[in-house]
Amino acid sequence: MRLYERFLKGGVPEYLARYYWWAYLWEKSIWFFDHQPIINAILFGQYDTLLKKTLAQVEARPGAQLLQLTCVYGKLTPSLLKHTGNEVHLCDVAVGQLNLARSKTLEASGQCHLARMNAETLGYADDAFDQAIVFFLFHELPTQARQHVYDEIARVVKRGGSVLVTEYGSTPHRHWLYRFAPFRWLLGRLEPFLPGFWQEDVNAKLSEALQKRGKALAGEPQVEHCFARFYRVMRFDLL
Repeated sequence: MRLYERFLKGGVPEYLARYYWWAYLWEKSIWFFDHQPIINAILFGQYDTLLKKTLAQVEARPGAQLLQLTCVYGKLTPSLLKHTGNEVHLCDVAVGQLNLARSKTLEASGQCHLARMNAETLGYADDAFDQAIVFFLFHELPTQARQHVYDEIARVVKRGGSVLVTEYGSTPHRHWLYRFAPFRWLLGRLEPFLPGFWQEDVNAKLSEALQKRGKALAGEPQVEHCFARFYRVMRFDLL
């Protein structure tokens, strides 16, 4: 048995177990990576900036229903709960990640609703949410899985709602990190689906998914870049 196959249980997607068992499924890695200095180092010191830019775009209108796809390391979820005051639904396919999120949201347990779901096949009703928040998820999904997530977001976010995506920017040809070939090779090894995501037009993909549901984007997204366009925060408003 190959090592990753030990983590293929309980509906965990094959690509998650094969490529990311060491980051999200192994209990020792869950403990290790959920330390703020580690997270900040992975994002080249940009975590707090990205968090601030993300929170600034979170729907704070009273009564808004928010969906976070999926659990992430760090202080995003507790910060989100404090920032909005609204109910936040948080789903993830990995039990270990949900347990970690639960431990960080005990003080707001009535406001944060945890559910074990695959983001590709959500169990929520159509038009259930005012905003979907996607924090560094898309680049960790293969192409077909990303399409499924776009489709599910288009289904569960209502007209007049929004989609908030914090991610890598488009292919950063001029960034010094990208131009350093050994680093580019290493990043491609650790993040095997990132090269494909770099070339993906998120606006077009989301727009196509919305059209299938009779919905549409309200113009171009609001985009804020960070770290010389290596990262970006995008807010897509729906008509």
